Amino acid sequence: MSDIKTHYRNCNICEAMCGLEIKYQDKHILSIKGDPKDPFSKGYNCPKATALEDFYNDGDRLKTPIRRTANGWEDISWDQAFTEIAEKLKGTQKEHGRDALAVYLGNPNAHNLGNALFLKPFMKALGTINRFSSASTDQMPHHVAANFMFGAGMLIPVPDIDRTDFMLIIGGNPVVSNGSMMTAPNVIGRMKAIQKRGGKIVVVDPRRTRTAKIADQHLFIRPEKDALLLLAMIHCVFTTNSVNLRHLADMVDGLDALENIANDYSPESVAKHVGIPASDIRTLTNDMTTADSAVCYSRMGASTQTFGGLCQWLTNVLNIITGNFDRAGGAMFPQPAFDLLRNHKKGHKSSFGQYKSRVRKLPFFNGEFPVATLAEEILTPGEGQIKSLITVAGNPVLSSPSGHKLAEAFSGLDYMVAIDIYLNETTKHANIILPATTGLENSHFDIFFNSFSVRNTVKYSKPLFEPADYQRTDWQILKELAARMTDTDLDEYTPEMILDMELQKGPYGKQGMSLEKLIDNPHGIDIGPLMPCIEARIKTEQGSVNLVPQLYINDLPRLQNVIIHPARDINYPFDLIGRRLVKSHNTWTQNSERLIKGKNPCTLEVHPDDAKVLGISNGQSVMVSSMVGEVKIEVVITDDIQRGVVSMPQGWGHNQQGTQMSVAAKQPGVSINDLTDASRVDTLTGNAALNGTPVAINVA
Repeated sequence: MSDIKTHYRNCNICEAMCGLEIKYQDKHILSIKGDPKDPFSKGYNCPKATALEDFYNDGDRLKTPIRRTANGWEDISWDQAFTEIAEKLKGTQKEHGRDALAVYLGNPNAHNLGNALFLKPFMKALGTINRFSSASTDQMPHHVAANFMFGAGMLIPVPDIDRTDFMLIIGGNPVVSNGSMMTAPNVIGRMKAIQKRGGKIVVVDPRRTRTAKIADQHLFIRPEKDALLLLAMIHCVFTTNSVNLRHLADMVDGLDALENIANDYSPESVAKHVGIPASDIRTLTNDMTTADSAVCYSRMGASTQTFGGLCQWLTNVLNIITGNFDRAGGAMFPQPAFDLLRNHKKGHKSSFGQYKSRVRKLPFFNGEFPVATLAEEILTPGEGQIKSLITVAGNPVLSSPSGHKLAEAFSGLDYMVAIDIYLNETTKHANIILPATTGLENSHFDIFFNSFSVRNTVKYSKPLFEPADYQRTDWQILKELAARMTDTDLDEYTPEMILDMELQKGPYGKQGMSLEKLIDNPHGIDIGPLMPCIEARIKTEQGSVNLVPQLYINDLPRLQNVIIHPARDINYPFDLIGRRLVKSHNTWTQNSERLIKGKNPCTLEVHPDDAKVLGISNGQSVMVSSMVGEVKIEVVITDDIQRGVVSMPQGWGHNQQGTQMSVAAKQPGVSINDLTDASRVDTLTGNAALNGTPVAINVA
């Protein structure tokens, strides 16, 4: 045996970018711990990081292509796979048009250097407009707000959590998520530091989350009413003469229009709808406007609902008009070493609404259509119908609304290709599965999450283990498919070549930033805290913030209608919301033994008063039904959930036939997306409304 060696890298599972120290001997991992020398995470890591070993050693993981036949799956060579795929997909496009082929991208693509760099040319080679991703079941409202307010969809402000004196968290659970659209390892430590320096944290959520439990104050709110709360707070800012634009006074357009809008939303007028007393709304606003620095952060609960677009717009507005934008302790723009906006020109025309989905006419944005439309685009006959599909590192049957409908749609495709390491609930419908290497076999650089980081840092990680000769990385698969589809030769570019070029052309290139420098600093490099930079970063044509974009004005009557006509189907009296779990990430981590061991985490949380009325007890199984589906699930009775609201985690449901995830099958749970309804979306942005689904509960 060789000597014990140490490898340093970032964890690639979630957004936190935790630095890891991995002890290994030959091909055997001995330990995975937080890297104390990482300047950003400083030795912190969550339980998921240790599962990187499980994914590498997973006996269920595919390593060579397989093809579905009438008698089951068979192994085929890479050349056979690429040849057949190109022939079939070209045939689809020749017969039905280029847009008869669609692509779906899952969340892990954002954590993969090669995919982040090569997916764009891959999709260009396919030539189809029908592109979908997990972004429209997640953060799309953030991108839309950034686009219309600041001129670029990736110009998203993040909380300066390390210097703020007051933090308002709406619909977010960063203690469990490790920070989402807010890259911040050890969020719990950073939050406790706010309190230690005399600051205050307030959480607004229908559930008393782990984040709420360490906060100074928790306010229950009715699901999907966050926009009303934000408007009432903005109303208070104006009526108390607390508007303070600070250095942005000459850079903000639309303040008068905003005041006119806010006039209609006094705390008293919205209190009964949001479930928060008017006096508490006024106190909350006062706490924010009188703090030395403050920031409002709203996340999944505020984004994945029918008013997600309004919520993210109003969150930015609140930070701006209270003087907490582009300054220490407020909402700020990172300045990453790999700058995704380097070539983004001011006044660049937005793609928002440039195209509409064929069936429901939902908007195209950021190069994609809402995934809530995917099933109907496959199932609805007519010109433009999707006939073939490529999925890349995604399991939308479990992660997207009306998952069972997607399964039906996928089963009827003319041809389907999946680039994935697992035979799962989605890929089982594919004709061919192309398995890529996994995290520890790949180099790593966080292109996207440095753009959402609460501190400017940079780090590159070499692969820990070299792949076997018979394996392929994701980017090699994408390049080969693109070449086959366009009948061109492969180019010479690698992820490292492009990364080095972008680092040298980026904001720190003149100071010597390069790939070589990162290789020489395996723990990472600390560039420094976030700095005011709006004048340099803003991309609007006029060079100012558009405080009240017209599309949000147009959407307000829909919100107002909730107040005027608060309709409720009495057959579905409960609001279903999702929840995060520390030891899982979306749908793909459940095949790790160390992450699923213990009690069943896939349960339905019910308030004690509701349980009493329903006549159900702790641990009992119930049937939960919505307009589109029904699941059987175990009940946990807790006062951590608001009365009239129930909660279950997302990412489960590994109980389907025809899959090969043996560990996940031991604790399969049920899929919340058999209850969520693809017809429930934020019509402004097209984002899926995964929270607030009306459901009924009956004894099983």
